[in-house]
Amino acid sequence: MHITAKVDYAVRTLLEIASAPPLDQSVAGGGTPLVQAAVVKAEAVKAEAIATAQGIAPKVLESVLGELRRADLVISRRGPEGGYWLARPAAEISIADVIRAIEGPLASVRGARPEDVRYRGSAESLQRVWIALRVNIRAVLENVTIDDIAHNRLPGFVEALTEDPGAWARR
Repeated sequence: MHITAKVDYAVRTLLEIASAPPLDQSVAGGGTPLVQAAVVKAEAVKAEAIATAQGIAPKVLESVLGELRRADLVISRRGPEGGYWLARPAAEISIADVIRAIEGPLASVRGARPEDVRYRGSAESLQRVWIALRVNIRAVLENVTIDDIAHNRLPGFVEALTEDPGAWARR
């Protein structure tokens, strides 16, 4: 699986926003945007702060933030009290959500979904390999959230997978 720079930037952007300090309850509501059912519980994070903290070029970050907004993963507000907030709790945003927002489906074969690919003859069972690959990608990416990473609390199965020395071997 190839993780593009844009996906990497998007995850790191969401991690910066998720790590924003909580709002001072004495001023909560004063400068926060109204969001459908979500309650904003953190300070707004400025794009400049994200770019500096993560070493992302401002123009690239602007593009990433636009895609995250369109995917309803972040909300924004202009002005001196403005910035970016998560559109829903970090525990409800999986890494799979981010990849799908930026790049589309997690697994594709020649641009098609694995269940839509058909093979004949000796390659007939290849489709099941692609389906199995997608299942395994989903098993990790749909079960690791922005909150897990932001608070360095990766799920046990991820820790177990990375403890295997073979996981670190280049092939």
